[in-house]
Amino acid sequence: MLERALVWFKRDLRVHDHAALAAAQNHHDALGLFIIEPEWLQSRECDSSHVDFALGCLSELRTALASRGMPLLVRVGPAMEVLEKLHVEVGFTHVLSHEETGTGWSYQRDLNVAAWCRSQQVLWQEFTQTGVVRRLRSRSGWAKRWQARMDAPVHLPGPNFNAAVSLVQPDLPTIASLGFLPHGKTLQAAGEQAAKQTLRSFLQSRGHNYRKAISSPLSAQDSCSRLSPHLAFGTLSMRTVHQATEAVIASTNDRSLAYALRGFAGRLRWHCHFMQKLEDEPGIEFNNFARACDGLRENDFNQEHFAAWCAGRTGYPMVDACMRSLKATGWLNFRMRAMLVSFSSYHLWLHWREPGLFLARQFLDFEPGIHWSQMQMQSGTTGINTLRMYSPTKQAHDQDPEGLFIRRWLPELVRVPLPYLAEPWKMDISVQRMVGCIIGLDYPAPIVNEKVALKLAKDRLYGLRQTSAARLEAGGVHARHGSRKSGLPPTGQGAKAKRAAKKLTETSSQGDLFG
Repeated sequence: MLERALVWFKRDLRVHDHAALAAAQNHHDALGLFIIEPEWLQSRECDSSHVDFALGCLSELRTALASRGMPLLVRVGPAMEVLEKLHVEVGFTHVLSHEETGTGWSYQRDLNVAAWCRSQQVLWQEFTQTGVVRRLRSRSGWAKRWQARMDAPVHLPGPNFNAAVSLVQPDLPTIASLGFLPHGKTLQAAGEQAAKQTLRSFLQSRGHNYRKAISSPLSAQDSCSRLSPHLAFGTLSMRTVHQATEAVIASTNDRSLAYALRGFAGRLRWHCHFMQKLEDEPGIEFNNFARACDGLRENDFNQEHFAAWCAGRTGYPMVDACMRSLKATGWLNFRMRAMLVSFSSYHLWLHWREPGLFLARQFLDFEPGIHWSQMQMQSGTTGINTLRMYSPTKQAHDQDPEGLFIRRWLPELVRVPLPYLAEPWKMDISVQRMVGCIIGLDYPAPIVNEKVALKLAKDRLYGLRQTSAARLEAGGVHARHGSRKSGLPPTGQGAKAKRAAKKLTETSSQGDLFG
């Protein structure tokens, strides 16, 4: 029987190191498919900027595959309907794709596709592309498995494929034709070539100050790798990044560059470490890690506070500048992401789900496993991680001491004297009039009292953690999701564990890892 392969592209929009594409060489002929699914477009995590970036990646991918003799079909519709129709049209016998650790709708879609493939006697073969392990029974030994995957040879597709059939390939849709308004954001360049160039520039030059520069939103803009969107959409594989980084470390004579890149290399493991949590427990997208936290914030959700936070109108300049910058560019470094979540969770006492959905739409590099794990970690609902309560005033002084970032994104504060810039409400009314910024009129007064709000949050959360139910549950959470290797985040309430956890959790997640 003629074996015809359908390479189903999802969040792996590349040619290099693509296991499913390489496997297609073993079949008589093959064609590629990307499905623009209504479930994605209508999901609360999706933004027009995500769709725009994906379309840019697809345009380049279609050209790259065509040069190798493979057509890339881009169809709009539910996955099941698209596959059923295409199966009638071309009669494929195999579906080849990468595993995906995604949101709830994609998880359910894969279950349905698997059942359909079995009913049609179509063999669906899924390949790994990250360090995430399916059906993992224990975290013990996970780090070694990650290392083995990342050190394995990359997949190189052959120069040419046998095209399955001649099918009409209409032009790619636009964000307007898909029902979206223009997003107005200034996005990073899309596609595999842009991803490779971004990786090269980071490893050869931009990464020199990585360790020192990742905390400030000013310096991090250039000194972070900026690979996060490319990893989220799969225009680069994790293995490619790992091996390229290790190669530079091994070959360079520049000790400062090697030192900086070792810090980056160590954080690559965090990417999959956090994704593994969602793979092991899909419910953390919707429910608290620690169920002892249920009801802690949910019933106190303040819509006015949430709206002000989303708009960058909280009265705390560093929070507002970060939010406005994020909404304009789709990117923010990790420390400032953590500060935004900390402020929403502790100062405003907002449950993490709604802020998480809003941030998912803003982050061009939205990666579900990292995102939802970090939303809970930074809001204190894992039950095992040290509570990280960022002071926006302190962060302004530490990370923007000259006020350049705040003035760039908050033009209403441009004339405020530097001593008042982090706390403009402390200006005397005469100074406010002189600089043309009346607090409460031109710029909001603080939405909450920082000291009062943080004391209340600490009393509630630390009080909850002292209960026997919370202590008992924490052991189970750690057994299922805690790390097993030195260098990954320690847990517990001891002073040593707290200091180590504080140091590590400040620098873990997509914003620092791949920002």
